[in-house]
Amino acid sequence: MIEQKTAYIDQLWDNSITPTLMEYIRIPNKSPQFDKNWREHGYMDQAVTLISQWCHSNAVENMQLEVVRLENRTPVIFIEIPGSNDDTVLLYGHLDKQPEMSGWDTDLHPWKPVLRGDRLYGRGSADDGYSTFASLAAIKSLRERQIPHARCVILIEACEESGSSDLPYYINALEQRIGKPSLVICLDSGCGNYDQLWVTTSLRGLVGGVLKIDVLRQGVHSGTGSGIVPSCFRVLRQLLDRIENRENGDIILSDLHVDIPQQRLQQADQAARVLGKSVFEDLPFLPGVQPESSSIADLIIRRTWKPALSVIGMDGIPLIENAGNVTLPTLSVKLSMRLPPSCDAEKAILTLKNCLERNPPLGAKVHYEVTDNGSGWNAPAEQPWLIESAKRASLNFFGKEAVYMGEGGSIPFMGMLGEKFPQAQFLITGLLGPESNAHGPNEFLHIPTGKKLTACVAQVIADHYKRS
Repeated sequence: MIEQKTAYIDQLWDNSITPTLMEYIRIPNKSPQFDKNWREHGYMDQAVTLISQWCHSNAVENMQLEVVRLENRTPVIFIEIPGSNDDTVLLYGHLDKQPEMSGWDTDLHPWKPVLRGDRLYGRGSADDGYSTFASLAAIKSLRERQIPHARCVILIEACEESGSSDLPYYINALEQRIGKPSLVICLDSGCGNYDQLWVTTSLRGLVGGVLKIDVLRQGVHSGTGSGIVPSCFRVLRQLLDRIENRENGDIILSDLHVDIPQQRLQQADQAARVLGKSVFEDLPFLPGVQPESSSIADLIIRRTWKPALSVIGMDGIPLIENAGNVTLPTLSVKLSMRLPPSCDAEKAILTLKNCLERNPPLGAKVHYEVTDNGSGWNAPAEQPWLIESAKRASLNFFGKEAVYMGEGGSIPFMGMLGEKFPQAQFLITGLLGPESNAHGPNEFLHIPTGKKLTACVAQVIADHYKRS
């Protein structure tokens, strides 16, 4: 029985992890990009303290925990657990959060935990508050059953939602203490459903930037300006048409595309067979709105291996109740460009900047400033032991085989580790499944999947030790 296999982990989740996660949800520890005064507010320190205290209370023998603080950087929690050999497993997660976002149901709130059936609602529950607890719980369950494992290092950062800008400094500072991991486990990714283990094979990169358009020194009466002054919106439309096909959303800049590996196309076909129409039916579409493609496999590829543009913010527009008949003098738009996993972010930045700033329509003043960026990540070929381990773990604890699929988001740390430890194997997985809505309203964590995922991680760590 699956229930018997996970009894210890289930009890730990029910009696300790879930109640502590509820306290964690109450802390508005927004990532520095969204809270410039995070030091003064002290919420990040509260989250670090809460998680550290739980780890101390659930420490395994000879475990060492340190909150490492580099000057002018967000802190990291660094945990080292000796193993039965000198090999190293690195487990990664983060504790900073996205901002509140509007649109929460009236009985839900980003900073107030709500336990409704199997779902724990609140900001940071699934992204990525559970990661520390699940990582240590997996190791703790092995120790409880006296199952040997390699040396384990748990690294929890506090800047992931701001692009992990502080993390390279910690990786360098802690290089000797981290060692050279042969297995990296990341619990900050997604799952296509809550029925099996999902292994992330790739992550898209990102270029985020602000496009500023100026046409006047100040606004003027629209009766005077319209028809003479170039509309900021029309200039914006023309500039976006240089990047994106307005009919189907395809990016028309060849430098932002890559050749998609055949294996990833095959895995997308497999995932499409498993997920079916849930790929888009699980999204909160309004009635009558259609997805970008009629092919399920193509939708998965579009989300994981093709570039895509989103407009995610805008300044210069009055609220409707304050909107007078004025020709607007300026417009600033925040653009988010998702990049294919193997696309060079630096090259993409140059391409976008040149495309947007050259020969501006009607001589408008146009400036594009990059605010954050990072290349994506494509997993190295999985060794046979890891493929078999993930398969057996998923069968043991979910009752179905593991599925491999790329993710459309970014985890900057994976690219850093891929370059630093090219020989390491990667197990990237997580709880961000259907309707979990990380970054948006009504974020929730699916507790039964959290328990099973914790058990899967424990088995993979045990199999890693036995592989040689």
